[in-house]
Amino acid sequence: MLFIFEDFQPLIVMNQMTEQSYFFTETLLQVISESMSAKNCTRRADSTACWSDSEALPLKLIAIASIFLAGAAGVTAPLIGSRRRNRLFSTDGDLFFAAKAFAAGVILATGFVHMLPDASSALSDPCLPRRPWSRFPFSGFVSMMAALVTLLADFAGTQYYERKEERRRRAERARASEGIGGVDSVYDSVSESGIVPVERVVVGVKEEGSGVHIVGMHAHSAEHTHTHSHMQGKGTCGGHVLGVEDGHAHGHGRGGRGGGDGEGVRHVVVSQILELGIVSHSVIIGLSLGVSHSPCTIRPLIAALSFHQFFEGFALGGCISQSQFSSMKTTLMACFFAITTPAGIAVGAAIASSYNNNSPRALAIEGILDSISAGILVYMSLVDLIAADFMSKKMSCNVRLQIVSYLALFLGAGMMSLLALWA
Repeated sequence: MLFIFEDFQPLIVMNQMTEQSYFFTETLLQVISESMSAKNCTRRADSTACWSDSEALPLKLIAIASIFLAGAAGVTAPLIGSRRRNRLFSTDGDLFFAAKAFAAGVILATGFVHMLPDASSALSDPCLPRRPWSRFPFSGFVSMMAALVTLLADFAGTQYYERKEERRRRAERARASEGIGGVDSVYDSVSESGIVPVERVVVGVKEEGSGVHIVGMHAHSAEHTHTHSHMQGKGTCGGHVLGVEDGHAHGHGRGGRGGGDGEGVRHVVVSQILELGIVSHSVIIGLSLGVSHSPCTIRPLIAALSFHQFFEGFALGGCISQSQFSSMKTTLMACFFAITTPAGIAVGAAIASSYNNNSPRALAIEGILDSISAGILVYMSLVDLIAADFMSKKMSCNVRLQIVSYLALFLGAGMMSLLALWA
């Protein structure tokens, strides 16, 4: 009998595994079907109060106009300032840094205080099946994964644009070499040491378009910068010599976008990823306002979202202006940001009669999208806005700017957090 049992044991185990897999598959399909159901759930008491479609529609039209104007004003302010010679409005000025810090605080609070709690509330709603939505913190997990994917996109985008910039510089060197006879050997030595040997220099020759500048008996490559100083000591800060009593300093260099090739590449990548994160959650909040039937909910949202869109637009506009895109691309990015939330409100208002925002499907989709937006916004605000600016040379060399920027950062985060009391 023992031998017979040993012969049939693999078959018994296989049958048990098959039954368990069927059970798991059926359970998974049931959870998905329940989660994607469009059936109506019992509305909470506060959602049925102040219910009036006739009053809600005019408020939605006011919201579209107000949010569009606020977003357009916010995103164009840095773009206009970057084209003025007045340093008060320039993207290199202290006022711009402080305003950008305030906007970064607004974005950070949006992710932590508004988007993430809304995602947790939606994904833990009683309308959704208890398993798996209440057994696992999906909102935090999805936000974490969104932040990590944003990091990956940030890294990949930076690598792509750095290689593209390097190919462009090589092409410029090749064209310059063809334009100046016999400079190939000069480039070989420049690539090695960055300084052209004296015996190869023709006095007085200067090529603006090439990678070599020859002045007197010295020549430097376009990427080479150096400083000579005889100081009785205080050092340099941000490329400027401080406390020099007896000495001199000079350098030659050609900055790329935004003050350097590497820095310009970062601005290009940051502006595009930041716009992606802002646009994704702008669509969500626009739809949420558009499908609402409650004037009591819409009224505070108009003021809150106008404030929110203005400073988000300011941060995005600052990144776009520092990237120095073409006028066409700058205009497209600014317009795309400005119209996203109003377009979401319009679409939400159009489908409000047929859209059931209390169904399990709507709650699951809303919670997941809110979680993704929260992860993107938290990453971008902390890494690419706050850390990038607050650890820059300009900030470290200006104590007054540090104090003002930190105050602006905390003020922006605090004010946006207070808006959670009403919206």
